[in-house]
Amino acid sequence: MTENAASFNEAGTRRRFGFGRAFRQYGTFVIFVLLILVAQAQSDAFLTERNMMNVLRQMSGIGVMAIGMLFVILTRGIDLSVGSIAALGSVATAILVKEYPLPLALVLVVGMGAACGLISGIFIAFFRLPAFVITLAMMTAARGFALILSNGQPITLGAPGKALQGFGTSFTLGVPNPALLMIALFALAFVVLNYSRFGRLVKAIGSNEEAVRLSGISVPWYVLSVYVISGALSAVAGVLVTSRSGVGSASVGDGNELDVIAAVVIGGASLMGGVGGVINTFIGVLILGVIGNIMNLAGVPGYHQQVYLGVIIVAAVLIQNGSTLLRR
Repeated sequence: MTENAASFNEAGTRRRFGFGRAFRQYGTFVIFVLLILVAQAQSDAFLTERNMMNVLRQMSGIGVMAIGMLFVILTRGIDLSVGSIAALGSVATAILVKEYPLPLALVLVVGMGAACGLISGIFIAFFRLPAFVITLAMMTAARGFALILSNGQPITLGAPGKALQGFGTSFTLGVPNPALLMIALFALAFVVLNYSRFGRLVKAIGSNEEAVRLSGISVPWYVLSVYVISGALSAVAGVLVTSRSGVGSASVGDGNELDVIAAVVIGGASLMGGVGGVINTFIGVLILGVIGNIMNLAGVPGYHQQVYLGVIIVAAVLIQNGSTLLRR
């Protein structure tokens, strides 16, 4: 009788844990579907093509930054400088398109973002300084450089930037170009993270850095590389925002670092490293976009939106981490 009871309990435990793992894997998608249903019930305008494309366009910058943040978080790091590097990229874009051919100007902007990530990465990877402190310093410095370069004033793209602005405001196959670029970068990140040695090692470093080091892998170079990737993608986000508005501004990306981290965490990534996926991060970005869109359609005042957004993010993370609660 005791053995039967023990077997029953063990089977029940396995079922609970199996449900927990399944919910952790698909919880982000479940939350997304529920939000879609709530949004449609709130407003018939939500599922219109125009509104959906507007959400995708608005979230393209956040989405691109979230890709780089995912790689950083997978190594058990954090990057608070993404919004400020996007601002620097925005201002640099407006300045450089007037001095150089557009392709060269964009390469220089992305290189500037990568250089910011390189500086942060060197201190974090080789000097073993806290990522929080170093990226906080870069956040302040990059925003300061953006303000210096722009003299605190918006800079229009002008005639030299018409091609870039045309890209940012145009559609391909009915989808905004910035959203298409975001989706393409997510697809590339999916391949890198799941089918390359680099991606496997990035996850492994976050799971057990010491084991990776003992296997002969030069861990600091991989840690350095994820901050370079994050910096470069943040600059790309700045370019996208500028292409949509036609203006380079030091106010671009203000506070976006928190939205980006929230999107990655809602997507199921663990701040303890080693856990996270590209598809779930993409859905996490969409969840943030849908939440904001719901509140706009419902006419929620701007200041109130910040409070509701914080509550919804906490609730989403608690639901997403339901497997951990079940184990307890």
